[in-house]
Amino acid sequence: MEKAYLYVVLTRTNTVISRLIHFFTHDDYTHAALSFDRDLEEMYSFGRRTTYNPFIGRFKRESLDEGIYKISRNLPGVIVEIEVPKERYDEARELLEVFIANRSRYKYNYRGLVYGLFNKPTTKEDRFLCSQFVYYILHNSGIADFHRPSNLVRPQDFLNLPGRIVFQGDLKDLAETEPNMPIRIRVLNWCREKYPFRKVS
Repeated sequence: MEKAYLYVVLTRTNTVISRLIHFFTHDDYTHAALSFDRDLEEMYSFGRRTTYNPFIGRFKRESLDEGIYKISRNLPGVIVEIEVPKERYDEARELLEVFIANRSRYKYNYRGLVYGLFNKPTTKEDRFLCSQFVYYILHNSGIADFHRPSNLVRPQDFLNLPGRIVFQGDLKDLAETEPNMPIRIRVLNWCREKYPFRKVS
């Protein structure tokens, strides 16, 4: 069976919302994004529309070299590689294309954020949290099922997926080191430096 790979990128920035989530949950990671390639060129999530305005959130394509990621001094994070059947990958891409084609329709789920902090479920078709979006794609493509309301899924929960951690540490090391080099190569170089006697495949 042909295989493909998805990448869940978990981070914790120093924004007000991130600090609020961390205060209530004590989770190491407070933001989740989903990438469809190893270089993280196609990475999507829900977050603030502009870098310095936390009050308007939307569906967006993200980059470690831009926005909040770029201005953060430190960016604790982890990249989880998930191997899936190619048909599941294609289903996930089809779901993503719906978001891309209707990007102006979708907004950040601030109500879901507040409800989630108090463990209360809530749903609205056009409102998503970052982790809610990632879970929506993975769940509706048959890749993951956490058996809970989607707004109660937290970024930290994706560490329980049957995946492989290919990077863990300060993601600024990837974003700022040789920026013209693909993320995939930067991850491999990081692994070789951190584990010089381990073969990296």
